[in-house]
Order: sequence, then structure tokens, then C-alpha cells
Amino acid sequence: MNLRTIPRAFVDGYLKVVRVPIDLVARRRGESAELAVDRADATARAVAGTVLGDHDLQADARRRRAAADQREQAVRLRAEAEQERESAGQQAEKRRSQAQSKASDRKQQAAKAESARKQAARRDKQRAEERSESKAKRERLDALDSKADALEEKDEALTAKDEARRLGDAAGRVKAARKSR
Repeated sequence: MNLRTIPRAFVDGYLKVVRVPIDLVARRRGESAELAVDRADATARAVAGTVLGDHDLQADARRRRAAADQREQAVRLRAEAEQERESAGQQAEKRRSQAQSKASDRKQQAAKAESARKQAARRDKQRAEERSESKAKRERLDALDSKADALEEKDEALTAKDEARRLGDAAGRVKAARKSR
């Protein structure tokens, strides 16, 4: 352990201890509170890195800020996907309601077999269009879900990389401590 790693280890340990109760509260408040805590952590690391002149701490702060940005984007994409699902559901319900109303009116007015045949043809065409529109919406939702999954995997990879670096640092400290004995 050298003089550069001691302050870094202190800052890292201090922030982890301080975050424990804050993280518990943030989890109850939702994703936006968790993102705010992550951004505050990144800012504290950036400030400490600047004050201490520790480029590794500053780089860690940039990585954490980038990870928070990606998580925020994933949250936004999930919200957009949910809005689209709700909108699609409302539109489908509206179309169903309209289709039922039209079908009821047509059934009441239909007196001849030719009229009934034309009515069935129109309903078949409308259903095909709805299936086509529904399929297009599902494909868009699947694409958004895939993108959100990719962002989540990237976030997990960044977290794993950070954990590996932290464990490597800890192993280095232990090794250095053994050598100094």
C-alpha cells in the first residue's frame, strides 16, 4: 500500500459506510432516489479525487457517473415502453368498443344475406389490420425491452468490473501488508 492508495481506500471505505443507511432509504423511495444517491457518490469521489490528486479515484467517479447515466436511460426506456403498452391497450379497447358498436348496428340493420356477407368481410379485414398493427407494436416493445435488457447487462458488467477492481485493490493491500511484516 503506498501513499496514494491510503487516501483512496479511506474515501472508498468511508463512502461505503455512509451509503448503507442512505441506500436503505433510497430503495424504498424508488429508482430515482437510488440514481440520485449513485450520482452523489460519484460526485463525492470526483471531488475527493481532485482534492487528493488521485486519477484512479477520478476515473472511478467517471465510471460510476456513466453507469448512473445508463441506468437512468434504462429507467426512461422502461417508462416509455410502459406508456406505449398502456396506450396500445387503450387504443385496442377503444377499437374493440367501436367494433362492437358497429357490429351491433350492422346486425340490427342487416336484413339480407348479401348485407351479412359484406359485413363479415369488413370485420375480417379490420381484424387483420388490428393484428398487423398489434404485431408491429409488439415488435417495437420487444425491441425496447431488448435495449433495456442490454443496458441492464452493461450496468451489471460495470458493477462486476468495479467489484473486481475493488477486490484486486483489497488483495493488493493484503499482499502488501504481508510483505511489510
